[in-house]
Amino acid sequence: MKITVIGAGAIGGNLAAKLAAAGHDVQVPNARGPEAVRAEVLESGARAADLADAVQGRDVIVLSIPFGVADQLAELFASVPEETVVIDTSNYYPGMLGEPIKAVDDGQVESVYTAELLGRPVVKAWNAALAETQRAKGVPAGTPGRLAIPVAGDSEEARRVAMRLVDDTGFDPYDAGTLADSWRQQPNSPAYCTELTLDELPAALAAADRVKDVAVRDSLPERFATLPAAPTVDDVVEMNRAAHR
Repeated sequence: MKITVIGAGAIGGNLAAKLAAAGHDVQVPNARGPEAVRAEVLESGARAADLADAVQGRDVIVLSIPFGVADQLAELFASVPEETVVIDTSNYYPGMLGEPIKAVDDGQVESVYTAELLGRPVVKAWNAALAETQRAKGVPAGTPGRLAIPVAGDSEEARRVAMRLVDDTGFDPYDAGTLADSWRQQPNSPAYCTELTLDELPAALAAADRVKDVAVRDSLPERFATLPAAPTVDDVVEMNRAAHR
């Protein structure tokens, strides 16, 4: 597929590299110009590109940008065809990764808010796994114990596309329903960054509690302070699991 990944940080850069390695035609734009894309992101065959050119003629656009800034791309996306699948990987951490957003604090689902800012539907995927989990723990389909990633969106076809790509990055995709249901994979739900298999993920999504999960999310600085000075990905996953026991 022809894929553009906007945002080449820890998650976006990893996705660009993995999707290119899986045989997809991947472009990676940077607002500061193609030369600003890190070399390691391009090692698997992804290509740096200009932002305006990189959203045209693509099958999929992955948004791996900070939460709450999608409106900065709305004018650009006004010319993107409706059939292009847009995937949102972002998460909301008020006061830690950005300013509080009243609509989301009042209960609007994160990716529903992002879709409104962008002016078009999105699919939620790759948000519920740590960047290091995504980088290091993807394995071929059929491998025992393969970890799963939830995918939510209103278009069944767009969900299917996103699920195929999740599989290509080394994880079992799970159909998590509509975008309105994607709050079940937001920070810090039982399904969020807890490294679950396809057999375990449905129960974790079902156990989500909007009030409790927001409280767990907001307690992250205090919980993180109890970890070793240089926590491993397993330390963080266990911390997230323990919050729901």
